[in-house]
Amino acid sequence: MARKGLIQREKKREKLEQKYRLIRRSSKKEISTAPSLSERWKIHGKLQSSPRNSAPTRLHRRCFSTGRPRANYRDFRLSGHILREMVHACLLPGATRSSW
Repeated sequence: MARKGLIQREKKREKLEQKYRLIRRSSKKEISTAPSLSERWKIHGKLQSSPRNSAPTRLHRRCFSTGRPRANYRDFRLSGHILREMVHACLLPGATRSSW
């Protein structure tokens, strides 16, 4: 189980990213259509003035049940060992166990 503070920090980043998503997209479009370099710098400064945690690259996928930050499967939003346990318990429809 991940520490509660790390999970809360990640949720805070998700909220910030959603809040600033439209602002970031619009300013990036303005940068691509800006005619002069000085205007690009002004728009880039506005983009940099937004909080760091609002950038989508700062988000990190975590396991839905345990909060583990590594070895996550995007389709299930679960970490590898939890996914394996749930498949063996037949809790995930459509997922099959591997046998060799």
